Formats: sequence, structure tokens, C-alpha cells
Amino acid sequence: MRCTVTVRVALVLLTLFTTWYFAGELYPNKVDMKSLRRIFDNKEEEAPKEKVKFSCGNDKPCPDGYFAFRIISGAANVVGPSFCFDNIIIMSSVRNNIGRGLNIALINASNGTLIKTGSFDMYFTDVKLLLEFLKPVQDGTLVLVASYDDPGTNLNEEARALFTSFGSSYAKKVHFRDAWIFVGGKGINTESPFEQYLQNNKETNKYDGWPEVLEMEGCIPRKTK
Repeated sequence: MRCTVTVRVALVLLTLFTTWYFAGELYPNKVDMKSLRRIFDNKEEEAPKEKVKFSCGNDKPCPDGYFAFRIISGAANVVGPSFCFDNIIIMSSVRNNIGRGLNIALINASNGTLIKTGSFDMYFTDVKLLLEFLKPVQDGTLVLVASYDDPGTNLNEEARALFTSFGSSYAKKVHFRDAWIFVGGKGINTESPFEQYLQNNKETNKYDGWPEVLEMEGCIPRKTK
């Protein structure tokens, strides 16, 4: 009796091994042990579900009355930042309207209309141009910011104070080659929940001389008053 059982087990193992071997020879790139197990279990492999993306490629939809946005900072001094707002790319290398330093987009918070964009070299260029861009900003204007390469060398106290008034918590800390992305606004009178900052630190930098890329998405309420 034991001999019969042993022979049956051996035959089953031999059958499995032979099936696996020939499957591997005939379909070396398509068959693995998990697939073989599904065959013997009579289970069909489920196709991976495609992840649904929403406005600006975000993971979650925004409620009615909100604008979707996504901001990606520059990668070292190689790849520039990008801004998506209400499912439209408003600043990017492809649009050819970004540059080294601070990249800024001003948007009407009521209707989502792009007012203007600007890029300001904070290493070679005087901060005066940045101040001339920021000082006339009116109440009800969204201010979107992304760093590229060096956002902080020539950033003076007056410019930092303006960003702080727009809701930034980190403007006073931004220095040479730090990474910074921020969404605030004129007249919000509170700290913005949309901000990320990484200090340039040779011990923790992902790139040689620069911190890693920052990426942020979210929903901004439309201004109604």
C-alpha cells in the first residue's frame, strides 16, 4: 500500500516538473511559477486595474468650486519645474517659460485666469526684478512658486516678507540651492497648507549638490467674495 502511494506521489511530482520544464522551454518569457500555479488551480489571472487620474493627473478629484493644481520643482540644474492649474500646464520647459531661480505664476483666484508668469534668477540677477513683479499683486490673486537650481542667494528680506505675507512658512529659510514649492495668495491672512521645503544638505541631498525634487498636488477653493 505504502509503495503504491509513493509511486503516485512520484508520478504527480514528475508530471508537475515536466510541465514546468516544457513550459519554460516553449515560453521562457511568459511563464513563471505563479502563472503555473494559477493553471493548476484553475484560476484566471486578473488584469491589473488602470489607476484613474483626475484633473492635472492628480490622484483625487476636487470638489465643485475648487481648482486642481500640481507643482513639481526643478531637478538639480538639469530639469525645470512645471505647473499645472485647472488641468492646464501653465509653466514648463515645453512652454519655454521657466528659468533658473524662482518660477512664479499669478492666477485670479475667482475665475482661475492666468494673470502672468515670471522666472527670476536668484544667483546672477538683482532681486529688484522680483520685487517689481510681486509688489503690484492684488488681493484675490493666487501665487504659485517653484524653485529651480538656486532660489535663495539674492533673495533679500523684503522679498521674503512678501512671500510670508502670501502665506509662506519657509520663505525666510530659503537659501542657496534649497528646494521650495509653494501656493499662497494675496490677502489670505493665514499660513498656506500648500508648501514644501528641503534644505540643501550634502549629507541628505539626493543629487550631487541639490536636494530631491518636490511634488505637490491639491485643491484650492475658488474665491467667491
